[in-house]
Amino acid sequence: METTVVGDRERGRTGRTASVVSVSTGTYDYETLVVGVRDHVASVTLNRPEALNAFTVLMRQECRDLWTALRSDDDVRVVVLTGAGDTAFCVGIDRDEPFTALDDSPALYGTSNNFMYDDPGDDLGPKSNDLWKPVIGAVNGMACGGAFYLLGECDVLIAAEHATFFDPHVTYGMPAVYEPMKMLTRMPFGEVMRMSLTGDTERISAETALRMGLVTEVVPGDDLAAAADRLAASIAAN
Repeated sequence: METTVVGDRERGRTGRTASVVSVSTGTYDYETLVVGVRDHVASVTLNRPEALNAFTVLMRQECRDLWTALRSDDDVRVVVLTGAGDTAFCVGIDRDEPFTALDDSPALYGTSNNFMYDDPGDDLGPKSNDLWKPVIGAVNGMACGGAFYLLGECDVLIAAEHATFFDPHVTYGMPAVYEPMKMLTRMPFGEVMRMSLTGDTERISAETALRMGLVTEVVPGDDLAAAADRLAASIAAN
């Protein structure tokens, strides 16, 4: 059987698989995401390390397309989501894109009317796109602001020792609204409020995240991918 795993580092590389290996027949070719499927596990990497994996209009569109596709891919049983590099999982919206309604640009909100736009990340995550399959979030560095659209819709989170979590909205004079609401299913209310009100002056460490139940496991950065793969394999085997 001829199979192809698609990604920036593996684009176009084709080979025969051993009989004990299952590789999806689906092809996932994106500009802002690197996707591979093997042994019933889809590995999804936010691939904008030069921008700390901040999401753009294109990434939003590609995420929506990917979650929908993975839902109907019968070979995929579980998903591992992470960010490229070891500095950041995702730092939210790319603020270099014209996504604000204040400059009369409809680029991300779909309207220039501040009272009528949809939040730019409200349909970024897997659950918002009806992906019912388990998603493991592997947090490999900073995760802040709009990253919570994704993390709040993961079923299990694990983190590298150097991972941090914070919400900088108030630091930039913006209200923290939808992102903290996503995290209310993962963190105690008081912790969500503290994070929302302190902006980037406080950061939740990986160990603190483990204590409060935000993540279930903390490992050295070099071991994060392997830890996520082990957990995914355990889930996929059921």
